[in-house]
Amino acid sequence: MISVGIVGGTGYTGVELLRILTMHPNAEIKVVTSRSEAGKKVASLYPSLSPSLDTIFTSPDVAVLKECDCVFFAAPNGTAMQMVPELLKAGVKIIDLAADFRIKNSATWEHWYKQAHACPDVLQTAIYGLPELHREEIKNAQLVANPGCYPTAVILGFLPLLEAGIAKDTQLIADTKSGVSGAGRAANVPTLFSEAGENFKAYNVNAHRHWPEIKQELEIIATHDVSFVFTPHLVPMVRGIFATLYVNNAEISMDLASLYKERYENESFVQVLEEGVLPETKHVRASNQCMLSVSRPYSGETVVVLSVIDNLVKGAAGQAIQNMNLMFGIEEATGLLQPGLFP
Repeated sequence: MISVGIVGGTGYTGVELLRILTMHPNAEIKVVTSRSEAGKKVASLYPSLSPSLDTIFTSPDVAVLKECDCVFFAAPNGTAMQMVPELLKAGVKIIDLAADFRIKNSATWEHWYKQAHACPDVLQTAIYGLPELHREEIKNAQLVANPGCYPTAVILGFLPLLEAGIAKDTQLIADTKSGVSGAGRAANVPTLFSEAGENFKAYNVNAHRHWPEIKQELEIIATHDVSFVFTPHLVPMVRGIFATLYVNNAEISMDLASLYKERYENESFVQVLEEGVLPETKHVRASNQCMLSVSRPYSGETVVVLSVIDNLVKGAAGQAIQNMNLMFGIEEATGLLQPGLFP
């Protein structure tokens, strides 16, 4: 049994970790931290988890976390890097759901996150936790940087094209939409109901922090520089990421549907839909699935890929548990096979 600690158990990703882990046959939740709720029962804040969980929130304590086999960080950016070096020395396996270890270059990280990195020497040892791309490295990792929600949908959508060399010397465009839970649980005027409801808007068009993370991984896949445009939007729903991806002026001499199906045929959590079937965010709600479709509208030179995920599951907690399974030599899909909710 894997003893698990969760740092930051009161946010949306934290409670999603709790929800999934309570159903995991090989994991036991040992520690759940929250500075604001310390001393309270987790189930008193989240009655939906009762009677599955009788854990009490505690303040973060590295000495206590050292006793866990695996620690998830579901806390704000800048939290994990303060504790990770000591936990690594103690042999604890770590999965960070924030951004502290996603970007390999410390100067790039500090530029985008506006703070000094506390342990830049650790950045090169962290494995980017997208199993469909880095599975074998994740199996041997002690520290995994769980991808962001937008990056997961975008990278999985572009991956087969880049591996096949189709997207070379072209511009990649990601037109993406997210539900409001992607902004976190803290009170924030733009995500208030009266602000986000019945509204549709773009945000951070010139400076979204997921851009360097996505670009880094796309260039690893392509093995060359890529021209990449990323435009995020907020839509009035709770869960979901919908990424519409474009590759312009693509040189295509193969069947794209076959390319995608062959690339993902052995992946438990990526589903390539049949021709004429388009993915919707409701198709993946509360599941760890990424659903994809690929087409060439009007038989032109532009490839359009549609990619949808639940931002809190495949885009966060579900993928983190997928990584935990790999790190501990467990069947990768363990605890993650719940189908999506509909409607």
